[in-house]
Amino acid sequence: MKQKIISYLKKHKIILTISLILCIWYVFLLPQNLFKEDYSTVIFSSDQQLLGATIASDEQWRFPPTQQIPDKIKKCILFYEDEYFEYHFGFNPVAMGKAMVINFKNDRIKRGASTITQQVIRLSRNQRRTYTEKLIELIWATRLEFSKSKEEILNLYVHHAPYGGNVVGLEMASWRYFGTSPNKLSWAESATLAVLPNAPSLIFPGKNKVLLKKKRDFLLAKLKDKGVINQLTYDLAIQEAIPQKPVPIPQDNLHLLSEIKQQSQGKRAVTSIDYNLQKSALNTVEKYYHQYQKNNIHNIAVLILNVKTKKVVAYVGNSPTNIENQKFVDMVQAQRSTGSTLKPILYMGLLNNGELLPNMLVPDIPTQIQEYTPQNFDMTYAGAISAKKAIAKSLNIPAVRLLRQYGLHKFKNDLNYLGLKNINKPVDYYGLTLILGGAESSLWDMTNMYANLASTVNHYTENNSQHFTKEHQYSSYYLHHKTDLGTKAYDQNIFDAGSIYLGFEAMTELSRPEDDKEWKHYSSSEKVAWKTGTSFGNKDAWSIGVNQNYAIGVWVGNADGEGIANMTGVNHAAPIMFEMLEKLPKNNWFIKPLDELKTIDVCSISGHKATSLCPTQKEWIPLKPNTTLPCPYHQTIFLDKNQRYRVFKNCVDNNEITSKTWFILPPNQAWYYKKQNANYMELPPIKKECLEANSQVMDFLSPNENATFILTKDFNEKTNPIVIKATHQRSEETLFWYLDDRFIKTTEHQHEIAIIPTKGKHKIIIVDENGNKITRKIQIE
Repeated sequence: MKQKIISYLKKHKIILTISLILCIWYVFLLPQNLFKEDYSTVIFSSDQQLLGATIASDEQWRFPPTQQIPDKIKKCILFYEDEYFEYHFGFNPVAMGKAMVINFKNDRIKRGASTITQQVIRLSRNQRRTYTEKLIELIWATRLEFSKSKEEILNLYVHHAPYGGNVVGLEMASWRYFGTSPNKLSWAESATLAVLPNAPSLIFPGKNKVLLKKKRDFLLAKLKDKGVINQLTYDLAIQEAIPQKPVPIPQDNLHLLSEIKQQSQGKRAVTSIDYNLQKSALNTVEKYYHQYQKNNIHNIAVLILNVKTKKVVAYVGNSPTNIENQKFVDMVQAQRSTGSTLKPILYMGLLNNGELLPNMLVPDIPTQIQEYTPQNFDMTYAGAISAKKAIAKSLNIPAVRLLRQYGLHKFKNDLNYLGLKNINKPVDYYGLTLILGGAESSLWDMTNMYANLASTVNHYTENNSQHFTKEHQYSSYYLHHKTDLGTKAYDQNIFDAGSIYLGFEAMTELSRPEDDKEWKHYSSSEKVAWKTGTSFGNKDAWSIGVNQNYAIGVWVGNADGEGIANMTGVNHAAPIMFEMLEKLPKNNWFIKPLDELKTIDVCSISGHKATSLCPTQKEWIPLKPNTTLPCPYHQTIFLDKNQRYRVFKNCVDNNEITSKTWFILPPNQAWYYKKQNANYMELPPIKKECLEANSQVMDFLSPNENATFILTKDFNEKTNPIVIKATHQRSEETLFWYLDDRFIKTTEHQHEIAIIPTKGKHKIIIVDENGNKITRKIQIE
């Protein structure tokens, strides 16, 4: 037997060799990928609504394939194109015979016999139609049947069939002609799309509509006759109109589409975008754009994040402006001056470090640090103000002084950890202006930062006082993205939950301008932590709000950096933020993280730790050690029996002395504090018999000690003077001014002089009527 086989092989070796070669050729004749075309980048909302798409590189609208074909479409295609698809092996000999007879009788090609499998091969090869090509298609079709399932072959067909013009594939055709997904097509719409690949030109122009309807109705009748649809469905279906013109692909979300395209080009992305919220955000931005453009404000961006899922739910990269005003710039990702939006972060950091108490008084007085002189937005001073109110009022001077206390390096490192990656230059580049907008960041980074801080508080209270090790991360655009929060740990990431919670509490008290009539629209009692910011020169207006479930970021301005007078965060960005807040589901406020908080007695006036002299109240502070000093302002003073003058035990009999607790601020703080606090009581004058030479009854308001000045000249080349200011506990006191021991002048009530010293170091001396003296050194360059 063995010899017979060997003999047979030798005798027919040429035929066998050819047969083997043909078999190998047949096995490997199909390319690994039948279709090598590029696909459109397509994005959908979380509920599968189309948000936008880019055209493929070959100028075709071709959506990436999906795995599912709706049942209506499947039945329509099979009954129209290939009724025996499930039974043949790539070609239908019976259909081919019928087609040959009919075409022969009519002396022209009147009926085709290509199966769906053959059509897939034809679409893949895209060659000129010849009999040779038909034979190749037939052979390839049989090979395709061996390598793929019927479902996969049908899938290839529906995603690469032509549907008129530059529309390729069923899904794109469904959106293009009916404005909906294939799953939602009616029987009439499904039948329309089933007949189009056979004659794609019928979709254009109007004169072909009758023929297209005739083909569609023919298919519907066939479906009725086969029992696929009933009579009522058929009657209703044939009444539906043929599409008259293409439905535009959504273009409102081009910035989100562009952002996702960088990560997923040529793919479909089901995003986490809430379709209704996104539409609402787009409409809100458009409304305010039409208002603001009258004042030459052209660009607006809105970002809304779900705090609990760490997902993006609304993303509007720009307003519907024009190319001249840079409509294609994504202002969610653009780097812009941060304004005052970082002040709450500093407040949280100080609380976390135990260097501050929530309502502790901080100085708000004229301040000069080397050559830097910060100013409050309204150019006024409070003298002393609680840290919490300083955040609410967004005061610049207290923020700069607190940043100097906290440390620039530490604050920059905190911001980097929190995700502000663009603040990447040495601290000397930013200086203390870092807290006032001296650095740039994006709406994306800023909103994510506040969202992560909010989720820190949420997770701490949900996880038995534990933190996630990967809490601080960017939110995802993708619905099915799995967020990795790391492991649970008792160690904090950067700030403890108690400090963050107290920071959010401070942000709920942000002051609203009295003349802002827009606020009457936002009467909702829902609690929200929010912060506005306005960059130098009014180039950027920010508003960021956060609650337990959502973080909302809004930026308003001009993409080209043009500043607009009177444009501020509170007047331009905040109204948009609050309008979007109204459209979100109602939320509860954060649960207080009790395990990272404790209550202590604080002075109800100064906010410092209470002493025995202070009126007290209970206050929540972070649990960790706090290094702030007890209240230094409440002191015991001695008055005469009429309580008109201060006295001392060494100059008045004991039976004529009355002791009393008095709230005493340093003179340079008291000068401004009393203007805004009518209940502030100045110290009574010292009885002449009891003058105390060392008592600090007066102080300089400006300049600071060892300040350096450069004398400037006006347009007439006249040297401008420098102004020296002082304050005295008794405003009616006469002060005597000296420059380097040389008498200059006296002042009463308004203690202010203008001088033009020579270059070099100088000493300014002030003496009051009672002989009290203060001195300040300056340098003129």
